[in-house]
Amino acid sequence: MSTTQSERLRGLLEPLVSAADLDLEEIEVSRAGRRRVLRIVVDSDEGATLDACAELSRAISEKLDETDAMGEDEYVLEVSSPGADRPLTEHRHYVRAVGRLARLHLHEGGELVARILTVDDEGLDLEVAGVKGRRPTARRVAFAEIAKARVELEFNRKDKKEEEA
Repeated sequence: MSTTQSERLRGLLEPLVSAADLDLEEIEVSRAGRRRVLRIVVDSDEGATLDACAELSRAISEKLDETDAMGEDEYVLEVSSPGADRPLTEHRHYVRAVGRLARLHLHEGGELVARILTVDDEGLDLEVAGVKGRRPTARRVAFAEIAKARVELEFNRKDKKEEEA
């Protein structure tokens, strides 16, 4: 997809996404046989619900029908929330991941799996699990130290409501 098409689509769709109280995370146009696929990824602090994605999909479809932004060729529109394995790249992604376990790859070459406790403008306060029954330890990591990060899936973690009960 050309930069101009990407910028044009972002400019066209960002107001619709913002009006739905969502953040436009990604726009991707790819080929699937003879058709093109336009994937729009949205999110919010509370997450993007299926109903919100469906409603936004209808609004985007109407807007695209009014313009020639996608040209004359057929395309499939997909509006979704980011997957659980989406990389943490923006400050807001880290804020949304507070309380979750994350795998951080550091520029110095190390890897760290820890729970994100707090996020500020400079970095993260983490809780690193103790080894062999030892207590967890606190660690501070600056954003400048992080090469890449991703939320780790936890299948056996109790949610906050269960822990408070």
